Amino acid sequence: MTNLQIFLDIATEAALAAGAVLQGYLGKLEDAITEKGRPGDLVTVADKASEAVILEILRRHFPEHSILAEESGKLGNQDNQYLWAIDPLDGTTNFAHQYSAFAVSIGLLVDGEPQVGVIYDPFHNELFRAATGLGATRNRHSIKVSEISELSKSLLVTGFAYDRRETLDNNYAEFCHLTHLTQGVRRSGSAALDLAYVACGRVDGYWERGISPWDVVAGVVLLREAGGKVTAYNGTSFQIASGRILATNGNIHNHLSHELVEVPPLSSWKSRR
Repeated sequence: MTNLQIFLDIATEAALAAGAVLQGYLGKLEDAITEKGRPGDLVTVADKASEAVILEILRRHFPEHSILAEESGKLGNQDNQYLWAIDPLDGTTNFAHQYSAFAVSIGLLVDGEPQVGVIYDPFHNELFRAATGLGATRNRHSIKVSEISELSKSLLVTGFAYDRRETLDNNYAEFCHLTHLTQGVRRSGSAALDLAYVACGRVDGYWERGISPWDVVAGVVLLREAGGKVTAYNGTSFQIASGRILATNGNIHNHLSHELVEVPPLSSWKSRR
């Protein structure tokens, strides 16, 4: 058994355990919801309990590995070859409102490159897994990206960062522009699920700004192993620290990249009368 397979199996164990925790809290939070300093950036006892379970399992099996977790931050030596990127509850706002789009996301970077990814949706009991060279699966069945080749026939997903009220670079213009050019743009509220859905062919492309590594590391592995493509908006190499991502089935990638780069800024949209 390869190291990546071992890492994948342990990440799966952790994701399933965390998902069980989330199931136990769903609809029972009451007043146990707070904001982390920015309007709409929520954290709940469920986030923290889910993360605690993941950390316990990873530390038990890989005590020397470093961790980057949404709630706990940087743990261990961040220069370690192995870095786990963890989002214990991607879609906290959805979860708090009992809206069904949320997931556990656990990804592993090896020497800075995404190599292992597990995304678990406990509401729908969907388990997405992938590791470099081992393929991508949904509930243990192989998945692949869609074959849509025209942007006009595509369905896209995107999201909006927590600072959207404070900056004109808030993805509103891109959302409107691409809504007109495609069959539609959806907003799930979970970057992990967005990437998983591109990977399994439910949607054809995804872009977003203001993301963190724990949002996308697992999904990037899934998408690549399912035959998709991940880059920066302009088609150059994807940089995890950039906060921006463009992910597609590959067929519409160049066209979508061009439109993202050329979309008129929101300020110019406002000035049109």
